Amino acid sequence: MTRKREANTGMLASVTAEMLGGADFEIVDDGGVRVERILLEMVRPDPAQPRRILPERVYQAFHNSRLTPTQALRELIQTAQIAARQNGRPFGNVLELLGNSEDEKEIESSTLSPEEALVRDLVNLAMTIRDDGQVNPLTVVDVTQGVTRQYRIETGERRYWATWLLRDFIPGYESDGLIPCIIIPAEKSSPFRQARENTARAGLSAIAMARQAALLLLTVHGYEIPAYAVDNDFYRQALELDLRNRRDYTDIILSAMGGIKRAQFSHIKNLLRLSDEALELADRHAIEEGRLRPIVNVATQYHAEIVRQIVDFHLTARQVKELCESGGIQEPHDATDDLSPSAVKLAKLTQKITVTTPQELAQALIRQEGEPSIALARLHAMRKLVSDAEKYLTGD
Repeated sequence: MTRKREANTGMLASVTAEMLGGADFEIVDDGGVRVERILLEMVRPDPAQPRRILPERVYQAFHNSRLTPTQALRELIQTAQIAARQNGRPFGNVLELLGNSEDEKEIESSTLSPEEALVRDLVNLAMTIRDDGQVNPLTVVDVTQGVTRQYRIETGERRYWATWLLRDFIPGYESDGLIPCIIIPAEKSSPFRQARENTARAGLSAIAMARQAALLLLTVHGYEIPAYAVDNDFYRQALELDLRNRRDYTDIILSAMGGIKRAQFSHIKNLLRLSDEALELADRHAIEEGRLRPIVNVATQYHAEIVRQIVDFHLTARQVKELCESGGIQEPHDATDDLSPSAVKLAKLTQKITVTTPQELAQALIRQEGEPSIALARLHAMRKLVSDAEKYLTGD
């Protein structure tokens, strides 16, 4: 990744204590900052935003312009519907996720899958916007090139998605298609302002904090921050960087990260050593840094499996540490030496079921087989195989 120190000079010079102070700093700047109601279609989320709203697959498709905002939300909702159906609580309309406060059988948040909880949070926010209006405007950066106005979200991505959800998925709502925004000139954009809002709000996972730490380090070391979808390797560049080489920004970075200590900053950043699959699982399930910390010292091929055990068995930080230090982690092939490669591959596919939609599976089968009838036959054969495997597991 190339560095462009000159491009960040103006932005770094604007990092002041005021940016990290009270909540009203962004409205009292006379240097070109203004508040406007903007067409929702002109606003786009920041691809490098450490807090991920969309699942990785949908994130990549959306930021590579393969999905519109409405399509991306539909993918997210369908993912939540699959998880809900698997847990015996199917829903059709997203409003059903809110439940009924007078219903004794209302589902508690702790029992929801991460996908259901995310969509329900967005629905709650959408209903608040519907009832009370958009009290807190988005902060957006004017990135207009040419005659078409374009704005990139600096803070407020959840409000952006909640507004789309309200407009396209909440029955009976009539939208004027506009969203209130505080507009920041491109030269005054700041990942520090973004970090301050991220860490001030609830729900920022340890993995999102790791991305946040990386983004701030990359910024102060003069790295170019892309305006397109990034992968984990972009953030992993920060593993070679530290605060010692940029002591003049140490206090500002730690303050933007919520006032944490240097040691905690290092622990958080070190989570980027986890494998891609482990990062996605840990982010989705909001696993704390303390439970993830021991895993980075284990061989990469074990990372995802240990994270799955944390999720499935609710392992404590102490139990994870003991697991990682005990040497009891087996080679992946040890338990499957007597199984056919096709059976092992098929079993691994079951771990991906929550990130695959029925439509995608059907389309992939048609592409593979060439004919819908043959694809349907494959599904029927798969259904029988799964049914027989279930009987084997239950002893029937």
